[in-house]
Amino acid sequence: MAAENLNLKEILIRDRNLSLLQKATAFSEFLHKNTQLERNFYFRIIDSPAANRVMAQDVLSGKTREMYMFGSNNYLGLANHPYVREKVARVCKKYGTGLGGPPSLNGYTSLHRALEERLSAFKKKEDTLLFSSGYAANIGLVNGMTDRRDLCLYDDYSHASFYDGLKGNKCKSVSFEHNNVDHLEAALEKYDSYVNTFVAVEGVYSMDGDMAPLDQVCQVAKRHNAMVVLDDAHGTGLVGKNGRGTAEHFGVEEDIDIVLGTFSKVFALNGAFVSSEKPIIDYLRYFARSYMFSASLPPVCIAAIDAVMDLIEDEPQRRNTLYENVQYTVDALKDHVTFACSPDAAIIAIRVPARVNIRELAYEFHCKGIFINSIEYPAVSVHQQRFRISMMATHTKEDINYLVDVIKHIWDRHGIS
Repeated sequence: MAAENLNLKEILIRDRNLSLLQKATAFSEFLHKNTQLERNFYFRIIDSPAANRVMAQDVLSGKTREMYMFGSNNYLGLANHPYVREKVARVCKKYGTGLGGPPSLNGYTSLHRALEERLSAFKKKEDTLLFSSGYAANIGLVNGMTDRRDLCLYDDYSHASFYDGLKGNKCKSVSFEHNNVDHLEAALEKYDSYVNTFVAVEGVYSMDGDMAPLDQVCQVAKRHNAMVVLDDAHGTGLVGKNGRGTAEHFGVEEDIDIVLGTFSKVFALNGAFVSSEKPIIDYLRYFARSYMFSASLPPVCIAAIDAVMDLIEDEPQRRNTLYENVQYTVDALKDHVTFACSPDAAIIAIRVPARVNIRELAYEFHCKGIFINSIEYPAVSVHQQRFRISMMATHTKEDINYLVDVIKHIWDRHGIS
């Protein structure tokens, strides 16, 4: 079959008898269609600090213009905070930009150890290790903690990095319906002959913005002697009275066996961490290959993370403002759009009917100066396509009112009820 005659579905079939160049050429043609309405709005170039409004290069005109940013995980607006910048500058002056090696060799400083201890206290665990990214943390955690004698039960909505960790692993893996505790318990009763059983959930799910029912998950898991693994990427620093995450929110911090968090959300940085009992962390330092064989986070990144930790503890009003912004947005839109769910944190997902061309809507958002993320097929099914609004504490009422007006205008124009 000639590459130019392929549609997207055919391109994505991995066993199609095509050379790499044929597949790549066909996919490139799909990405770069000539009509404006079929262009995608991924990989847009931003030429300013991360904030509620940014300067972005227009993919249509090539010019740089201001856009309202509703597509960033910089939830508390700390990416350009003066205190963070000042602390980074001081550490850079002393340590330089990087270390040039993995933690096990020359990439481990007193800064790294101090942050591990601080995060352990923050998550109420004995010890912590730092990864270069959230993706690396999930890959390393899954592969480091399980083998062929183990069972891993995971939520259907688990992150792609967790799925990829399972792909390279020999443990028995079984999914359960999203946030369905009864289905989880049925699976635990069905599969009961493994050395170790892990139940893996996320605190806040990134596609819809809903929380896992952690209190119920922990109860079920403990009844079956299963370990609870929590990916709290979108909850750490945001959810809970003190921002310690979804486990704090549900009052189950002591019932979580292993918790993962990232620095790419509230911290607006790179990297991730895993916290647990000290023996488990000691074990993972040697058997989580994405930790053992990756360069260590640079000191400037460690300094920024530590500075954000200070602000999370010292400025709780930022979390309050963020939640006020979320509620204000939901109230303004509730009679006009279909939410994927009632948002529990900083993500508001609004559904797009299958009959509507989501790229046409994305084009109209772009023309109106709204930077928003569209989630389209094949990342989700055609019946679950949505726009994902990421709220920040630094969004003003003016920002939100403009977003709401644009959404209502587009929805009315396309007859979406």
